[in-house]
Amino acid sequence: MSRSLAISNTTEQFDNGAFFSLLERSVALHTESQAADSQPELYRYLNDFITPHVEAMGFSVTIHDNPVAERGPFMIATRIEDPQLPTVLSYGHGDVVRGYEAQWREGLSPWQVTVEGDRWYGRGTADNKGQHLINLTALEQTLKARDGKLGFNVKLLLEMGEEEGSPGLNAFCAAHTEALAADIFIASDGPRLAASRPTLFLGSRGVFNFELAVNLREGAHHSGNWGGLLANPGIILANAIASMIDAQGRVKVAGLQPETLPEPVRQALADIDVGGGPAIRKSTSTGATRSSR
Repeated sequence: MSRSLAISNTTEQFDNGAFFSLLERSVALHTESQAADSQPELYRYLNDFITPHVEAMGFSVTIHDNPVAERGPFMIATRIEDPQLPTVLSYGHGDVVRGYEAQWREGLSPWQVTVEGDRWYGRGTADNKGQHLINLTALEQTLKARDGKLGFNVKLLLEMGEEEGSPGLNAFCAAHTEALAADIFIASDGPRLAASRPTLFLGSRGVFNFELAVNLREGAHHSGNWGGLLANPGIILANAIASMIDAQGRVKVAGLQPETLPEPVRQALADIDVGGGPAIRKSTSTGATRSSR
């Protein structure tokens, strides 16, 4: 019964306009982390907007400066019902990309939520203010449905520099491992395969950036005189890349490929259609998918 009541209460927040009002106040804050003068607004989002909201739910809050100078702050909010209960760690970011007001069509503003049909427009409504406010609303209504108890502990990490590439995030997490320790990590920040279909990812691909450099000699040598005689760094790099990824974009490094794809996973993926972007077609020769040109 408490589960049904929590779902009903959460849905009601959308129907009665309460969530819309919360999102409006969030979007109205110009949290453009890429702007040089954004620091006061980034702190304001955490101190004046998020902190009172989560403290009302029983969270204790700490705001931390970024270990990288002149970059957005971090928040750790913690609600411990019982140390013996499992702990959920969630994540969100309150910063947004630049507003670019002049590029919005007439009647729309990046700092105001505008409703047109079933679409809500406003900077951060889809990345990431809308997501972490939905999660907080769900927690809030679950508390009401369960007489003030969740049945688990919650930790919330909010950063204010994701749109700049999350400067300082690794160092911050490394310095606060105990404060962020949890049994499971559940967060909402990523794409949906299609607007009409909810998407739940049970894992996330990582990214490791690296540079390849070939330094063969000092200075440049004219290809008319030396082409074919001297090794060409561009050719070497092109072949290095081709040794890792084929022409269809498939990984060729055995250690980075899964050994098998279980049949239940194949079946679950069979009817998934990725929408909202360029057309995708299958290669008849390899079965790989690629964007049509």
